[in-house]
Amino acid sequence: MPHRTPDWLLERIALGELPPEELAAARARLASEPGGLERLAMLEADDGATLAKLPPSQVAAEVERRRRVVEASRSRSASTPPRRWLPAVALGVPVAAGLALLMLFSRRELPEESRPQQAVLLETTRTKGLEPKLLIHRQTAGAPEPLADSARVRAGDVLQLSYVSGGRPYGAVLSVDGRGAVTLHAPESPAGPLELKGGTVPLPSAYALDDAPAFERFFFVTSDVPFDMNALMESARQLAREPERARREPLPLPPSLSQSSLLLEKGPRT
Repeated sequence: MPHRTPDWLLERIALGELPPEELAAARARLASEPGGLERLAMLEADDGATLAKLPPSQVAAEVERRRRVVEASRSRSASTPPRRWLPAVALGVPVAAGLALLMLFSRRELPEESRPQQAVLLETTRTKGLEPKLLIHRQTAGAPEPLADSARVRAGDVLQLSYVSGGRPYGAVLSVDGRGAVTLHAPESPAGPLELKGGTVPLPSAYALDDAPAFERFFFVTSDVPFDMNALMESARQLAREPERARREPLPLPPSLSQSSLLLEKGPRT
């Protein structure tokens, strides 16, 4: 019978609550399972919908909780000798017919000949529904409203931005508007790119649209390695100088950076 990643581990993969090397190995194994990536995509979508319904204070608390879990996992990983086998019973998972064991290989434990296959599996993970993407919800009197590309918005609308990293470790979220302005949403400063987390991650602060005309276009830029934020911002400013190009064309970026965008069409404040 093919191995199936248990639900408790799938949740930790979606939330990024594993040390980086174990997370990469777990994602690679999931990519080789029949329907594994579909299960993860459904869980991440459900996670995002759940967070979108929470008030901002609870969202911020959840983000902080996940950050602490990840940091604790990294700390344990650094101070504990690597283990190939992790008994499920030690994690409180019900066990039938004896002990159910889950193999957790870290990348450094893989033999050299296995690493190319690992890279192929990770790439497969990205191309089967787990591409990096940006999600935007508009705050309303009721449940937050998800916004699709080309959705109509107005000055004064309050937006909650979230991202799905798709396995990329570094990224940035920015926007350009019809007035030619460029806004950096994450990280807080261009000192260095944002270290991305797993799952659907809302940005810490909501964003209120100003009265800039015509449109606001949001970009999510990701990479496998750290990149120059100042160069990214200059590329955005270059595109923003021509609003009609900024509405439809991609950022002029090197091949090492991936990008996705979401365009919002703006109307006057009511």
